[in-house]
Amino acid sequence: MEERNMRVGSVSEEVLDRLSTMLDNTTCGWRQLADAVSEQPKFRCSESELTSCSLQVLSTAGSPGRTLLGRLADRSCSLDFLLHCLRKMDHQEAVQYLTTTLAELIQITVQPQTQQAPVGGRVVLTCRASGPPGLSYQWFRGKEEILDETGNTPELVLSPTVPAHQGHYICRVHHGGNFIFSQWAHVRFSQTAGCSPGWSSSLFPGSASGLCVIHQPQSRAASEGDSVFLECTAEANPPVQYEWYHNMVRMTQHKTRSLKIPCVTTAHRGQYRCKMFNLYHEVWSDTATITIGPSSITDASWVEVDRGLDSQEVHRSTSGPGLSQLRQTFNPPSSVKHFYATDKVALLIGNMNYHYHTQLCAPIADVHELTNMLRQMDFKVVSLLDLNWQEMHSAVTEFLLLLDKGVYGLLYFAGHGYENYGNSFMLPIDAPASHTSEHCLCVQNILTRMQEKETGLNVLLLDMCRKRNLYDDVIVQPGLLKLTANIVFGYATCADAKAYEVKGEDVSNGIFIRFLKRRVCEDEKVTVMLDRVAEDMGSCDITRGRQALELRSNLSERRSLTDQIETAECSASHSARNLQWAIAHVLPKSLCLQFDCGVKVQLGFAAEFSNVMVIYTRILEQPHEIVSCCAQLTDFPEDVDIDLKQSNQETLLEAGSLLLIKENLPSPEVPSLYTRIRGLQRLRRALTFTICLHYTYSNMDDEVQERQPVTVGKPLVSKLNLHEPRPPHAPSASSSSSLDSFNVPETSFRASVDSDAWSYHASEAQSGRESSTIDSPTTSRRANIPEETDSEYFHSPQPLVASKSLPHSQINDTNYKFSDMYNFHSH
Repeated sequence: MEERNMRVGSVSEEVLDRLSTMLDNTTCGWRQLADAVSEQPKFRCSESELTSCSLQVLSTAGSPGRTLLGRLADRSCSLDFLLHCLRKMDHQEAVQYLTTTLAELIQITVQPQTQQAPVGGRVVLTCRASGPPGLSYQWFRGKEEILDETGNTPELVLSPTVPAHQGHYICRVHHGGNFIFSQWAHVRFSQTAGCSPGWSSSLFPGSASGLCVIHQPQSRAASEGDSVFLECTAEANPPVQYEWYHNMVRMTQHKTRSLKIPCVTTAHRGQYRCKMFNLYHEVWSDTATITIGPSSITDASWVEVDRGLDSQEVHRSTSGPGLSQLRQTFNPPSSVKHFYATDKVALLIGNMNYHYHTQLCAPIADVHELTNMLRQMDFKVVSLLDLNWQEMHSAVTEFLLLLDKGVYGLLYFAGHGYENYGNSFMLPIDAPASHTSEHCLCVQNILTRMQEKETGLNVLLLDMCRKRNLYDDVIVQPGLLKLTANIVFGYATCADAKAYEVKGEDVSNGIFIRFLKRRVCEDEKVTVMLDRVAEDMGSCDITRGRQALELRSNLSERRSLTDQIETAECSASHSARNLQWAIAHVLPKSLCLQFDCGVKVQLGFAAEFSNVMVIYTRILEQPHEIVSCCAQLTDFPEDVDIDLKQSNQETLLEAGSLLLIKENLPSPEVPSLYTRIRGLQRLRRALTFTICLHYTYSNMDDEVQERQPVTVGKPLVSKLNLHEPRPPHAPSASSSSSLDSFNVPETSFRASVDSDAWSYHASEAQSGRESSTIDSPTTSRRANIPEETDSEYFHSPQPLVASKSLPHSQINDTNYKFSDMYNFHSH
């Protein structure tokens, strides 16, 4: 039986429940299946989705395996691919069960096809299916069952055809309680002789004429920037209406016989058809294909003009033989070139809690959502909140260490900013009210340093205002940019304009991210993807006339954020990048502490960002004579930022974590207390705190306390010591705000690591050795997932589930109020 067209969602709940039971284990279960299906990017699960599956064990009826299968069904995963993955992970029981089940399922192997026939002719509609013996067929015209002699056979015969036979037909194939419907087939009548093959005779003589196609659209080969014109003409009474379709998607703005695209891009390539119809008839045009080739500069003589300020104009005309050589240069390759990255790394910074400027709400959600989407595309992501000047400089320095030849580098900043003389400046949280470039980071200087690494793609997404800073009259001179043709700037707003955020019930999003998250994972050239974001923003009432995305790019190749990573297995630089990235994402191991009174407490950790961690405590065992018991955290060092009013809370929401909450999350069988720790980048020594156990005996009224000190090393980004200045670099001609004031060593990969962290030496990098914990893309995507424990009392990790931001589909349907929007300006 051929099952490759059948989807996971087509099987019964009983089958899915049985499979999920087989997958709910730790040795060969749903986590291994999640790894296996990730070979196809569209089935790859984000960290939040994996953790959401884990949390299902907290519910009596919850099943991580069932949740994962549901996600695969939502993404139209085929049963054939699921079976392939089960074989790949060597789950023999599930393979045998699914193979047996597939043999009993019904599958349509021959679908009925739309047909055109003359009145009085003969039409045969065929539907064939495979499955268990004794399949039955039922044919319907619309909702009316056909009861003639062929209405319950695989072939429905209409002969001789009469006008009443025109309509839509469908076949139902069933066996016992199982059934499946075929696709719809449309039976239409045509006149055997007419003005063209597009002719359709009228069923209402005297009142209307048939539809006659006069002109069909023709395929075109074009270059980016060219204009393309397609035309389709038909005659009929009543008059013909037109609808154009691009790759079978209706183009709602094009309803005339001509379709003109004034400036084509790669997004316009594909197939175009026109539907011509009136009250009585409908005819589709032939398919016209638009192919996008090289620049059309080869179509004319080429005149080169030197436009240097100090030089005279020099004209070099190219025609004749010279032009033919130029044409050879621009000839399209015989096959499409596939681009790849040697690695993909991203630094995401969201500044909200400014000391001397307006507080912002959206960066926390914006950074969180973009982090999850980039990790689905195999980016190594460092996500940081609320950095001061020194920390931002150090973070950028560490980011530059991750770059190398062919690496895709992405920098995203959400917060206050400004633009002077074409240079963009990002404000740290400690920037004074009367700030200048001296207090900020210049984006163009960062780009210059990125180019020194010979990166394959440089993407800079700036979600900030671009208003002029009146306090700053210094013209910064960034380093000269190379003509690398691999730079993409995505500005959330236009020059001298503000960027806004929309305040929601729980969390807020910036306008830019609210639209970007719909498109960022599309397998398109980066500039095409951002163009679509700009179009989406322009179609929304709340943004029109207030905020518009601006794209600046010199990208000459079709590079996409979804491009695959290809690197040598023993690449020393790749090994070092993996280690440097992983150092910033190591969580303490889950601990089980035994107290003298007989109470056992579990201590767990989850990463919300690279510098924000949630610690939870949970009572695993307590003697019968203890009637109440809770474990609270206290005595934290002054380096880190903790809101004491929100510590030791029963829910993540009460602890201040708006992004680790899933709606309708079932209450855990064993209650937990949550404490959120911010500003880990300021931690100067190992994180030490105290667990204070409060309990009461059944025969006593007074509460008893026991305390145990705990040391968990330096978690997450604290190992990088971002609070420390980097070694000085030779002075340059650029502004004092330039990154040139810091050295970016090529081989140090320094990141001071405590005794409990990994040890690493440059010599190991040169030899190409790599820690086994970071040798696969899967590991890199999971670095922020809390450790699972082998304890018999608790078998699943905690937190990190989907954020509660507004679903993508509701962006244009929500009634926003402009009063709810706040700008990211710097004053």
